[in-house]
Amino acid sequence: MVRRLGDLEDAVMTRVWEWNRPVTVREVLEDLQQERSIAYTTVMTVMDNLYQKGWLRREAEGRAYRYEAVSNRAAYSAALMNEAWSVSDNPAAALVAFFGMMSAEQREALRDAIRVVQLDGPGDGTGTPGR
Repeated sequence: MVRRLGDLEDAVMTRVWEWNRPVTVREVLEDLQQERSIAYTTVMTVMDNLYQKGWLRREAEGRAYRYEAVSNRAAYSAALMNEAWSVSDNPAAALVAFFGMMSAEQREALRDAIRVVQLDGPGDGTGTPGR
């Protein structure tokens, strides 16, 4: 089961995802401090918690760690959507309601995604739809 990230967890993961490289607690702290007053130990605890939960991997660097995302934001969003959809007592109705909430741009992105999935589906192994 995927649990939604808390506000501070999301703020940390957003930076890790956007920077797309191993980061230190100090780097994340300094960026977060541009928006809020926050202690080094708080950021360190959040990043350790994210490591324990499997969202981050880490590698020792001296007495500190460098943290890196295990997956990207798209995978996290997909897992949240899948979890929400799978607990519905009427998945078709949930999808209809979800699609009804989408903007025109989101519906177009959905159409693009469906085309990609159809191209990667069963076929002759060439990436073209099945015959």
